[in-house]
Amino acid sequence: QVDISESGGGTVQAGGSVRLSCAASGRTFNIGALAWFRQAPGKEREFVAGILWNEPRFTDAARGRFTISRDTTKNTVYLQMNSLNPEDTATYYCGVRRLRHLTRSAPDYSSWGQGTQVTVSS
Repeated sequence: QVDISESGGGTVQAGGSVRLSCAASGRTFNIGALAWFRQAPGKEREFVAGILWNEPRFTDAARGRFTISRDTTKNTVYLQMNSLNPEDTATYYCGVRRLRHLTRSAPDYSSWGQGTQVTVSS
């Protein structure tokens, strides 16, 4: 079993930045792919960015504004989000799956954290 914990959310003004952390513990050797999703009220959980091996993937909306990095010594992946706008307001979740295949479908991920709220004010 892999335990996931997200942190780093908060309230920021439009144009600001936030860095989210996704810390994994437990059977981390079972992690094949890791992805960040977000969910706004009344909407489905949607893919934002992910990393497989050391190859990052982003949605068109995130590319150029968000970056992913990892600290293997801490089993932590970071999502740096810049140039935020109110449409980025959501609860951000980190999901992992055993298969070494990055997908954009939330049901493909077996372990999730509790989420961290990001609110962008205009």
